[in-house]
Amino acid sequence: MKKILLLAAVASSALSFAQIDLSSTRFGLTVGGNYSRVKNAHNPSGPRFAFQGGVLALIPLGGADQFYLQPEVTYYGAGESGKDKDAKGIKGYDAVYANNYISVPVYFKGYFSEAESEFFGMVGPRFNFLLNQKVKNESREIYKLDQQGKASSFNFAVGLGIGYSYKRQLELALKYDLGLTNTYPDLDESKLDANSKKRKSEQVLSLTLSYIFE
Repeated sequence: MKKILLLAAVASSALSFAQIDLSSTRFGLTVGGNYSRVKNAHNPSGPRFAFQGGVLALIPLGGADQFYLQPEVTYYGAGESGKDKDAKGIKGYDAVYANNYISVPVYFKGYFSEAESEFFGMVGPRFNFLLNQKVKNESREIYKLDQQGKASSFNFAVGLGIGYSYKRQLELALKYDLGLTNTYPDLDESKLDANSKKRKSEQVLSLTLSYIFE
């Protein structure tokens, strides 16, 4: 909670010094693929490949054509699987722990120059609201939704990314989201796995393609 309040305070302070031009807001569509894992959660543990897609807004900050606020609303697949390379052939290798969210990231975005085609960086908070959770072929009874495997209805992360914009319209970005809240707050099997008492951090690496309308 302290981290969330600190981040909110920093964001508010930064925006208070920026001139937000809502009248020049542009809108767009974004789609991409996610590679996700959850640290300290299931055993065996491996990556899940999923999809994200939604809409975005590009809001100018200041007079230069260089700094923007980019909020998004997306369907966002995360979670993990049991596909640990060292777990082939054992129970749980075919497990899927799918967490699907309505996700609302709010990025501060800066292009490296005012050129039409240019690289950019982005950083900001991500707010994930659980849409549904699907668990199958779990390795232990405790991982079921109706026991201790229920995912939190809200997940907070900090995201950063880097990308390239073609004429400020077609943009490719590589992003990383680090979960700061506990994805599975009730999951505790410390008699079997000491890591189960630790915070379960959901982490997602994604590659997205966005189209921004004029």
